[in-house]
Amino acid sequence: MTTAALPRTAREIRLAARPEGPPERAHFTVAEAALPEPGPGQVLVRNRHFLVFPGLLTLIGGAVEGLPLPSLDPGDALFGPAVGEVVAAPAGSPLGQGALVSHLLGWREYALVDAADCTPLDDTLPDPVAYLAQGSAPYGALTRLAGVRPGDTVLVTGAAGAVGTLAGQTARLLGAGRVIGTTGSAEKAERLVAELGYDAVLLRGSGRPIGEQLAGAAPGGIDVLVDTVGGEQLAAAVGAARHGARFALLGALSGQLAPGSAGASAPAEIDSFRLVVRGVSVRGYLGTEHPGVEQEWTGRFGAWLRSGEIRFPHVRIPGIDRAPQALRELTQGRHFGAVVVELPH
Repeated sequence: MTTAALPRTAREIRLAARPEGPPERAHFTVAEAALPEPGPGQVLVRNRHFLVFPGLLTLIGGAVEGLPLPSLDPGDALFGPAVGEVVAAPAGSPLGQGALVSHLLGWREYALVDAADCTPLDDTLPDPVAYLAQGSAPYGALTRLAGVRPGDTVLVTGAAGAVGTLAGQTARLLGAGRVIGTTGSAEKAERLVAELGYDAVLLRGSGRPIGEQLAGAAPGGIDVLVDTVGGEQLAAAVGAARHGARFALLGALSGQLAPGSAGASAPAEIDSFRLVVRGVSVRGYLGTEHPGVEQEWTGRFGAWLRSGEIRFPHVRIPGIDRAPQALRELTQGRHFGAVVVELPH
């Protein structure tokens, strides 16, 4: 057993009560838990960063049918992507003390993880926190489902989120000629154009229907959709689809953020006749169906970061105590890019 000087207890975020609609701070508790000792095949990881992500809204809502992750019940510790350092491991472990790894037991200061469930990290990405970037899904959608072609007009819904901020940049790097986004904030719209190279941004809640705005921004229609929202924005994209357009659906924030919703349904009224006569393909993207994408994305992402061709927009929230509020702020659209909780070393 290799160990560092470790505390006896550590903090973790637990679900105190199942919310009905967007979560409040009162739905969570910061609890002290005894620090476990790793057994055979396990390692103890001191988390440095963990991701705050919209999928948690579905997990804490209890409606997880069709998802590869379990629901969270009151009393359970939250979980999600994390990056940390191995601080204790049994003799003979493939992961020694000091190894930097990613895993899925975030939302706690220390995580007892099966070594097989850890991914060792190297210097492919210039900053370890970039391993929490949610760029693999849009990259996979754009390369495996949508097949972006030179000159394509691409629409990205939820463009200021963790997925959207990378989706637009990636589409451009893959050859898109025009990239359009949607967001709910004028300030974010300005940043998407000025910092991330979006050609136009449609503003949700501006008083003008999204479909009308899209017709002005893409009068010739769109070739590719990367959708994280659904609802009205998906319907507008169908109305603007060119012949042979390819739609990749990555999320359904319109349902996850709806009042009183458990996050497992996002109804949208779309023109199916237009899908037929325009020959539009519509597919949901599941990373489990494309196992080689993650490694391919990481290699290209690292090269793009080092060359300055891409940015990783994110905000770092200091301290585990602020994690529940960070999730609340995520539902309110308070942040630009990914939201990462940073723990002291």
